[in-house]
Amino acid sequence: MEFKIGEKIAKYRKLKGYTQEQLGELVGVSGQAVSKWERGLAYPDISLWNKLSILLNTDIESLI
Repeated sequence: MEFKIGEKIAKYRKLKGYTQEQLGELVGVSGQAVSKWERGLAYPDISLWNKLSILLNTDIESLI
């Protein structure tokens, strides 16, 4: 099954035990922004991918 970017972010976020609000706070965006990513309505800014991969304990390639 092919996962979309938002589904992958949600999967890794849940594995780490973060809420959308907590992940957003750690990355520097709102919980609403994380929700939009996970629903496929928006994508994280390119400048956030490295931090996201570190926080979610994975590599960028696994997220995209």
